[in-house]
Amino acid sequence: MSEKRAAAEVSDHPEADRYEATIDGEVAGFAQYIRTKDLIAFVHTVVEPAFEGRGVDSALVRTSLDEARAAGVSVLAVCPFYSGWIARHPEYQDLLYAERSKVTD
Repeated sequence: MSEKRAAAEVSDHPEADRYEATIDGEVAGFAQYIRTKDLIAFVHTVVEPAFEGRGVDSALVRTSLDEARAAGVSVLAVCPFYSGWIARHPEYQDLLYAERSKVTD
């Protein structure tokens, strides 16, 4: 018989510059970011060892990217987990920041 596990609840904590995933009130992981008016750069993702293998990392990415889309901001995936996840989910690739400058040296 398998034990039912609570899903991660993800919320933005702009005062800490990160999204946090909680399970049963305990911080299970977070995604650190740097935000400007038009861009959010995800720089580091952590899942606490006790919560590994429970989809915490994917919940963080999906929620944060859905919120970026809703806010109309581009995403810079500096964190290797974010960039790998987006590469495997083409429905989110349109959010990726694209250099628009035509300036050359």
